[in-house]
Amino acid sequence: MKRRRSKKSGSMSRDKRLSAGDMENWIPCTRLGRLVAEGGVETLDQALESGLPIKEPEIISTLAPELEDEVLDINMVQRMTDSGRRVKFRATVAVGNRNGLIGFGQGKDRQVGSAIKKAVDNAVLNIVRIKRGCGSWECVCGLEHTVPFEVEGKAGSVKVVLKPAPSGLGIASGESARKVLELAGIKDAWTRSEGQTKTTLNFAKATFNALQKTTTVRAQEDW
Repeated sequence: MKRRRSKKSGSMSRDKRLSAGDMENWIPCTRLGRLVAEGGVETLDQALESGLPIKEPEIISTLAPELEDEVLDINMVQRMTDSGRRVKFRATVAVGNRNGLIGFGQGKDRQVGSAIKKAVDNAVLNIVRIKRGCGSWECVCGLEHTVPFEVEGKAGSVKVVLKPAPSGLGIASGESARKVLELAGIKDAWTRSEGQTKTTLNFAKATFNALQKTTTVRAQEDW
């Protein structure tokens, strides 16, 4: 898996999330994991359609090694306890293959690197396949370059509305939403947002929730 880090949190070299040695030492603990290890499930679509929960990040690393992850935000969080103030780092990460797969997650730890790894594992376990299409009346190319219809997502005080856009327009949105849409494979989209969009976590999560709505509404090819 390729890893990128946003400008806000600094640069990070690309590398695979799990090395070959880690995969060789992987012992599946779930039914789906054993099916993947034995070759019964060969693609990620088969794993998602099986209805079995994905509880091991190694499943995604095996079926979709081309996934990229990008750190959207890193914040320092504090908690007061009887022994004093405890400080941890919270990382927000999005993963995707720029071709219909997108995941979102966050992780906390005392070390930044460990927080990012937890966030990546969480995002991988929450990965979904979205629907794309050419839903804009201004475009008749028929390619999968935008959302197929208008969808809306909410997280905290933030509400994000995604609308189909013609080919060549690009993504008209804020930075956090744009990164999530690009990882999902959306090349063109109109967006409208409300609430405290400066909160990167809620802004990105609302965008992810909106993309999930594309799988819950029947599209024309499903009729």
